[in-house]
Amino acid sequence: MQEVQAYLKECGAFFIATADGDQPHVRPFGVSEIIDGRLYIMTGKVKDVYKQMAANGKFEICALKKSGSEWMRLSGTLVNDETLAVKEEFLNRNESLKSMYKADDDNMAVLYITNATARFCSFSAPERKVGF
Repeated sequence: MQEVQAYLKECGAFFIATADGDQPHVRPFGVSEIIDGRLYIMTGKVKDVYKQMAANGKFEICALKKSGSEWMRLSGTLVNDETLAVKEEFLNRNESLKSMYKADDDNMAVLYITNATARFCSFSAPERKVGF
């Protein structure tokens, strides 16, 4: 999990794919945190992406290193967590989000990843998988 988190941080932006019925949607995300032994992402409940995650927790993330020749694909299931302390910690680690979200605003959604498989890929080496 720590290796996946470090990879996401190194890449900066990463792209998450969700589904709306049979239509896939991909969007950029930029924050993830390990809190209490779980890897979290965050979004707003008013956004379509959250509605899609709530309807179908399966997702895939793709993060591309700046070199353009190495990437990670992360798949699993997202679980919403309404714990106020987790939301507060997420905001404390990402000060820039405090202007848009409040831990108790009924909009902020933190979701942790379960049944995760990360695939580390490149053009020059065999794929390597890890799970958590």
